Amino acid sequence: MSEDVIELSRKHIFGTWRIQKTWKPINVVSAEGCYFTDSSGKKYLDFSSQLICINIGHGNRNIIESIYEYMKKLQYLTPAFTCDVRAELSKMLLEIMPGNIIKFFYSTSGTEAVEAALKIARMYTRKHKIISRYRSYHGSTAASISVTGELRRIPIDGYHTVPGTQFAPECYCYRCPFKLSYPECGITCAEYIDYMLQHEDDVAAVIVEPVVGTNGVIVPPPEYLPRLREITREHNVLLIADEVMSGWLRTGEWFAVQHWSVEPDIITTAKGVTSGYLPLGVTGVSKEISDYFEEHLFAHGHTYEAHPVTLAAGIATINEYNRLKIKENVKIVGEYLGKRLGELKENHPSVGEVRGLGMFWAIDLTRDGKTRKPMNTPKDKLYGRPIVVEKVASRASELGVFVIGWVNNLLIAPPLIATREDIDKGVEALDEALKISDQEVG
Repeated sequence: MSEDVIELSRKHIFGTWRIQKTWKPINVVSAEGCYFTDSSGKKYLDFSSQLICINIGHGNRNIIESIYEYMKKLQYLTPAFTCDVRAELSKMLLEIMPGNIIKFFYSTSGTEAVEAALKIARMYTRKHKIISRYRSYHGSTAASISVTGELRRIPIDGYHTVPGTQFAPECYCYRCPFKLSYPECGITCAEYIDYMLQHEDDVAAVIVEPVVGTNGVIVPPPEYLPRLREITREHNVLLIADEVMSGWLRTGEWFAVQHWSVEPDIITTAKGVTSGYLPLGVTGVSKEISDYFEEHLFAHGHTYEAHPVTLAAGIATINEYNRLKIKENVKIVGEYLGKRLGELKENHPSVGEVRGLGMFWAIDLTRDGKTRKPMNTPKDKLYGRPIVVEKVASRASELGVFVIGWVNNLLIAPPLIATREDIDKGVEALDEALKISDQEVG
C-alpha cells in the first residue's frame, strides 16, 4: 500500500522546486510533538519543522479542537462580511506586531501575503519599481517570484514575472559580495541601496527578509536594518519586511524586526501564524497606508480571503505560544542549539559558518575554509548537478532526522517546543552526516 501511495504521488503529482526524476517522497502517516512517522513505522525528528512552520509541534490538541469547533459553527464567509474571529485575531495582532502596523489583509499563504504587499505598495505610492536582494525568496506567484532574487525565478524570468524589480547585493558577511569585512565595511550593502535610490526613479518599496530564510538564515549586523529604515525614509520609499519564515518567535521575538526596533511600512507573514495547521497569510500596513484607502479603492481580494476557520486556527495558535511560554523556551533551547551547532563547526572542516538567531540556524558548507568556496552554487541546483548538502540531508534522514538542505545550507529550525534532548539527537545525526561533506573539502 505504501509503495502505491509513493508511486501514485510520483506519477501524478509535481514535486516542487526539483527535477522530477529525483523525487522520492517519504509516505508520512502520523506526527506528534517534534516527530513524525512513516508508513514503515520509522520515526523522524523534525529538525526543520517541515517547511519552518510547525512551530508549536505536531498534534497540538488545543489548536486541533479550535479548528474543529469553529468548523461546526461557520464553514465559510464571503470577505464582504465579518465575524468574531476576524475581529479577535486582528486585536491580537495589534498587541504583538510592530507598533505602527494597524490594519490587515488575510490571505492563504506567504506568497499571497507578499503579492498583496506589492500591490498595496504600488497602489499607495503610484510608483512601480521594487528593490529586492539577490539572496532572497519571497514567493512563487507572479509578483512575488519577480522580487525573488535566487534561482527559483530564473526558469520563468521574462515570461511570467512582473517587470520593475531592481536587485541589490545581500547582507552576507561570510561571503561579502563586496569582498569587505565587517565592521570596517561601513555596512556597504545598505549604503549601496542608498546609492541605487539616488539614481532610480519610480521606486515604490524596498523588500527584505529581516533574517534571510531558505537562502541561509543570514542574520544582519545590528546597524543594517536601522540604517535601511533611515535610507528608505530619506527617499520616501516604503520598507516591506517579509517575515513569513522569521516571524512567530522563530528568532526569539514575535517578529525579527523587533530585535532592532525597526518598524516597516508593510509586514508580511504566514507559516507560524497557525503553526502550519491551516493555510493563512497576513499582510499588515501602517496607519498612513491604511488612511490612504479610506478615500481610494482597495483593488485586491479573493474567495478564500480571511477564511474564518483559518482565523480561528490563528487565534488558537497565539494562545498556545503564550500558554506554552514559547518565547522563554526559544531563549533557553535556542542558546543551547547554537552552542551544539558551534561544536559541529569545530569538528567538521566542511562547515564554513554556523549562524542563526533563536531557533533559526543554518550550517553553511565550504570546500575550503580559507577561500570560503561553497560546496555548490544556485546554478548547480538549477541545472541538476549533484548537490552535496542534499546528500548530507539524505544521510541524516537515514539516521532518523529530517533536515532541509538547500543549495549550500542545512536549515536547522526544530519546533519551538523542542527540548535539549531533541537538540542532542539532531546534532548527533548531523555530526555523522557531515562526514559526507568533509570528504569534499580540498
